[in-house]
Amino acid sequence: MKKLSLQQLEAHLWESANILRGSIDSSDYKNYIFGLLFLKRLNDVFVETAETIEEEENDDYGWYDRDEHQFFVPERARWKNIQAATQDIGDYINKAFEALEEENPSLQGVLANIDFNDKGKLPDRLLLKLVLHFSAIDLRNENLSEPDMLGRAYEYLIKQFADDAGKKGGEFYTPSKVVELLVKLLKPEEGMRVCDPTVGSGGMLIQSVDYIKSQNGNPRNLTLHGQERNLNTWAICKMNLLLHGMSDHRLEKGDTIRDPKLLEDGELILYDRVIANPPFSLSNWGREEAEGDEFGRFRFGVPPKDKGDLAFVQHMVATLNHKGKAGVVMPHGVLFRGGAEGKIRQGLLDNDLVEAVIGLPSNLFYGTGIPACILILNRDKEDSNKEKVFFIHAADYFQAGKNQNTLRDEDLDKVVSAYEKREDAENYSRAVSLDEIQDNDHNLNIARYIDTTEEEKKIDVQEALADLRKLEEERNEVENKMYWYLKELGYRE
Repeated sequence: MKKLSLQQLEAHLWESANILRGSIDSSDYKNYIFGLLFLKRLNDVFVETAETIEEEENDDYGWYDRDEHQFFVPERARWKNIQAATQDIGDYINKAFEALEEENPSLQGVLANIDFNDKGKLPDRLLLKLVLHFSAIDLRNENLSEPDMLGRAYEYLIKQFADDAGKKGGEFYTPSKVVELLVKLLKPEEGMRVCDPTVGSGGMLIQSVDYIKSQNGNPRNLTLHGQERNLNTWAICKMNLLLHGMSDHRLEKGDTIRDPKLLEDGELILYDRVIANPPFSLSNWGREEAEGDEFGRFRFGVPPKDKGDLAFVQHMVATLNHKGKAGVVMPHGVLFRGGAEGKIRQGLLDNDLVEAVIGLPSNLFYGTGIPACILILNRDKEDSNKEKVFFIHAADYFQAGKNQNTLRDEDLDKVVSAYEKREDAENYSRAVSLDEIQDNDHNLNIARYIDTTEEEKKIDVQEALADLRKLEEERNEVENKMYWYLKELGYRE
């Protein structure tokens, strides 16, 4: 039997969005489709395992023995029963989710917050069509052509939903190439603890695992932690990691600044790598709580009430162990804004924590066209990099798109190579001493240290005049032909 290909699976899953189109807002598609995909996958694997046991052992205990399954699917959540329902289907699906969570503590809160029982948005006829559509694909392991196919298809869907949702897409998804660049700069290794304090849909954790695999490391020796305040996004992240086969992780729900949950014995857990793309210039980020922070995260100062960028940076620094390194996406304003942010920046520099500042192209992210930058923070700089900050002006290297620009593989390679070699390159990269930065009042604006202006093209006047004459001749020729046609038609004597 021919196995299901990734392209077939992606097309089938995206078609489920077309079934919903027009009935609900595009930014809400993901919750319903991810929920049904997850439910169908758990069902198919459960049935596959139970049937294998029945065939090999000539016994039916695989249908009721919980120890035989990673996720036990109770009778109330079986897909065959959902297929058989013809009315109040949304209520039936909701109860199936509840039953799954009751049987599987690791799924607590992942599915039950998706409400299918809204007949105004999801009438029975629509849900019948959706259930029938998902029934047409077999998601058992033996039917998948690649081992991580579900995870890859899920990532594809997340990107498609972010594209479809436009500005709202930025709330849960960071473009894959930006994530890949961050991971390649941080170089996580097996045995490390890795955390994303604003985890979104989990792309940074997943790409950290992919990087370790690409280096022939064992990703099962990696500790993955994250925290996310949006409950729907947290559930998407949880499903994303599980569909990628990553069951040994810790994802907390809650606001990282107001209520950090990644604790051990009442203290912040410390990590080897911290990686994040926090919301840009968040207002109402939790200044009041930060002023009395019990974890001492804001020792360089409390950011302004309407801009929480450096609150996230300081949280990340506070959760690094003595050899830890962090990579974070930030708006350019953090590099030069004064006041409280200037003092925080000075504190980070005086403690020699800032290793690199990398300027990115504009229009890479959902929801904003402004250019962003990457800050690399390091508690354990190599001796040759101490008391220096390495600047990279990568803003001019990208693939232009109609709605959004993208980074190419060669753009990533150029940044990573420059970062690793620490070589000065005209108009692109330069290592700058802290003394020079101090002379600039701790301003980290890239244009202060690298000439970012484009060189003006020299104009050959004679060549330009010749081109102009040629264009004039072509215009005269076209005009003469037009006048001749007008004369033939009787509009001109």
